[in-house]
Amino acid sequence: MTVLIAAFYFFYFALIGVHIIFVPKILTMVGYDPLHVGIVFASAPLVRFAMPFLFLKGFRLDQQVFFLSLMLMGIGAIGFYPALEHFWALLLVNILFGIGISLILPYIEVISLEQIGKERYGRIRMFGSLGFIAVALVLVHYLSTPQSGILFLIAMAVTTLIFGALIGNKQNKLPLSECDSGDDSCHFTITDHLPLWIGFFLMQVSFGPFYNFFTIYATDHGVSLDTTVWLWSFGVIAEIIMFYFQGPLLRGNLPKILQITAFITVFRWLIIAAFPNNTMLLFAAQSLHAFSFALFHSTSISILFHLYKARRLAQQFFFGISYGLGGFIGAIGAGALYQYTPAYLFVGGAVAALGAGIAFRLFSNR
Repeated sequence: MTVLIAAFYFFYFALIGVHIIFVPKILTMVGYDPLHVGIVFASAPLVRFAMPFLFLKGFRLDQQVFFLSLMLMGIGAIGFYPALEHFWALLLVNILFGIGISLILPYIEVISLEQIGKERYGRIRMFGSLGFIAVALVLVHYLSTPQSGILFLIAMAVTTLIFGALIGNKQNKLPLSECDSGDDSCHFTITDHLPLWIGFFLMQVSFGPFYNFFTIYATDHGVSLDTTVWLWSFGVIAEIIMFYFQGPLLRGNLPKILQITAFITVFRWLIIAAFPNNTMLLFAAQSLHAFSFALFHSTSISILFHLYKARRLAQQFFFGISYGLGGFIGAIGAGALYQYTPAYLFVGGAVAALGAGIAFRLFSNR
């Protein structure tokens, strides 16, 4: 099972790499303006935010729902090809893609934490980072047309579907959702730890400029596409190193670690805002991805794994509120900022990360 999970992470995050590094550039190649790019990229996070609320009404993230989500992801990815030049069709297939990915990762993350443990989790999760960097370094040499990039997206989606199906098939007997037991201890609510959830939301809002516009932003400031891909890759290398060595840190004060990662992220976005064409400083900023993504992500899911007995539901809400609602607001906000005040794109990200740091501090002091 460990090998299958590692392979799944590799291809799933290779798929995410194509989607967030190259698809924004592909859309601008087709002729979409920044605001339309922001709308398209906001649709999947919005779906990701909405989906967990269905599971408060009796739905369960079981094997059948997991297989359905894999199929929706695959159909959505394949749909990009015929829909590429038609905005409303493109928006629809991106929503289908978003529904699929909103359910796939929470299912796998809980399996990983249950079978591997939080101290060893990073050493398996880093295969996702390897997939992300591998596809970035390969695709940059083949992105001659928008269609070639979409074919890479489809290939990664199909491979992810295959490994996800193998894991789902092997996990034949899933435990009942913790919230189905009727036990009061399984009650799930975000209001008990509201500052924590606000921090998750704001942290992902701060990534809106980066995930949706960094490639466009860097190349617009004179950085070549090759160098931009190396900037992405350098950040992922830093992330891989952190995933490999973070185990001892996760035995420490997890709320304090969240605060540190948020304040480091503020510094990171300010560097990019102030020095958009200084390659050396951009590489320095990317090295901080080790903290603002890798350590933050592992710390977040570890805290939730221990705070809530409804573990799958907690992970769904984490991805829904942070990568979902936070990603939606971040994408829309980044699109508007880059359309009207491009110089303040990453300043906006820094303000959101500062808010996250304050929220995590409030959570830590409760």
